[in-house]
Amino acid sequence: MAKIALRACVVAFAAFAASPVLADAIDGDWCSPDGARYLNIDGPRIVTPGGARIEGSYTRHTFDYTAPAREREAGKRVEMRLMGEQAVRFRPEGDAESQVWRRCARPTS
Repeated sequence: MAKIALRACVVAFAAFAASPVLADAIDGDWCSPDGARYLNIDGPRIVTPGGARIEGSYTRHTFDYTAPAREREAGKRVEMRLMGEQAVRFRPEGDAESQVWRRCARPTS
């Protein structure tokens, strides 16, 4: 009986270990709905859509920052909330609607 239980545990562990790791954190590369804007989150650090490297308020599933001067959202608090593995809600302070940004590859120049 113990051998059967041990074998079941080994099989279950092997199946779990072989499954892909799914992202459940807001960290990474994100693109606007039209693909024209990009940002990157790495813990409390962000490269904003305007290219500024600043720090913000980070949790595993949220990120908030104040947009620096010369950006579309300049001076506004921008809130982002993870909606799943591939989508985040991007909402600048005062905007009635949020945008859904998608995970994407880092742009090359």
